[in-house]
Formats: sequence, C-alpha cells, structure tokens
Amino acid sequence: MIPSRRRMAAALLCAPIAIALATPPAQARIVVFDPTNYVQNVLQAARALQTINNQIASLQNEAQLLIGQAKTLASLPYSTLATLQAQVDRTRQLLGQAQALAYDVASIQQAFTTNYGAVSLSASDATLTARADARWTTAMAGFQDALKLQAGVVEGLGASRDQLTALVDASQGAVGGLQAAQAGNQLLALQSQMLADLIALAAAQGRAQALEAADQAAARADAKARFSKFMGTGSQ
Repeated sequence: MIPSRRRMAAALLCAPIAIALATPPAQARIVVFDPTNYVQNVLQAARALQTINNQIASLQNEAQLLIGQAKTLASLPYSTLATLQAQVDRTRQLLGQAQALAYDVASIQQAFTTNYGAVSLSASDATLTARADARWTTAMAGFQDALKLQAGVVEGLGASRDQLTALVDASQGAVGGLQAAQAGNQLLALQSQMLADLIALAAAQGRAQALEAADQAAARADAKARFSKFMGTGSQ
C-alpha cells in the first residue's frame, strides 16, 4: 500500500511540470500571414514611389525651364558701342575743322553779305580783288574739307566691315532671344553710323559745290561792276 501511495504522490507532483512543458511560450506562437494587408502595403508603397518620381520629373522640367530662361536673358558678350562712338566723334571732329566758312548759319550769312552779295558799282579795284581772293580761299577750303571728310569715311570702312562681320557671327551664335536682339540693335547702330557718315560726306560735298557756284555768281557780279567802271557808268 505504501509504495502505491508514494507513486500517486510522485505523479501529482509531476503533473504541473508536464502541463507547463506541454504549453508553448508566447514568443513561440506562429505569425499569421494576411495577403490582403500585404497587397495594400505594396500598393501604398508603389503610389508613394510614383509620387516621388513625378516630383523629380517636375523639378527637372523646372530646371530646364530656368536654364532656357537664363539663355534667353543672357547678354551679348560683344559690343561695338565704343567703336561706333569713336567713329561718330571722328566724323564730327572733321566737320568741326571746316576752314574759312564753318557750318554755321550766322557765319554763312555774314560771309555772303561781305564777299558773295551784290557789290556796289563804285567799289574800288582793291575791294573787288579782296572779295575775289576771299571767295577763292573759301572755295578751296571747302573742297579740301570735303576731301578730308571723304578720306575719313573711306578709312572707317575697314573698321565698319570688321564690326559687321563680328556682329553677324554673334547673331548667328546667339544662345537666346536677348543676345539676338542685342546683335540686331548693334547692327542697326552700325548702319546708322554709316548713314551718318554718308550724310556728313554729302553735306561737305554739297557745301563745296555751293561755294563754287556762289563764287561764280559773285565773280560775274564783280565783273559787271568792273565793266561798268571801265565804261564810265559807275558813280565817282
């Protein structure tokens, strides 16, 4: 009887241990896979990645747009302003060196009153000779001025040609609208400068021709006065 009781007691003592061993721990439990939740997570990640790609593409487009605007607003590195101003100043200086009779209304009026106007029939030979000498000097100076200005314009043709070539090259190599517009403006300025030279040259040549024609007209008037004195019709 005693051994049976001992075995029963031992069995009772070992029962909780066996139950404890038979129960798995919480960390050893199997995780259940949810396909629906997995698919939703993958779709969310894909959408987020697509959004990021769209933002990157938008930033790239904006960067290209800014680069294009920078090219459009880029200033032309070549300028002919200083050269054009120097040529204009040279022409003005040549015009300002006009001899004997300047390009001035008051001085022209005074000269025509003195040397080119009507002469009195009582004028002395010395007066008529002085008038003729003054007109001849003025006419020669006018022709000389015209020749000097013509030489200056011809000398400037080489520089104008070089500027024209440089501006055309700059226009063809322009990277934006602003550079092309600036090259076009400088081409117009070059044309204006060349036109100004032609106008100045025409004015100088016209001045010389007008002085010659006025000298011829005054010479006829002086000859008439001399003839009248010779014939005795002049007043004493």
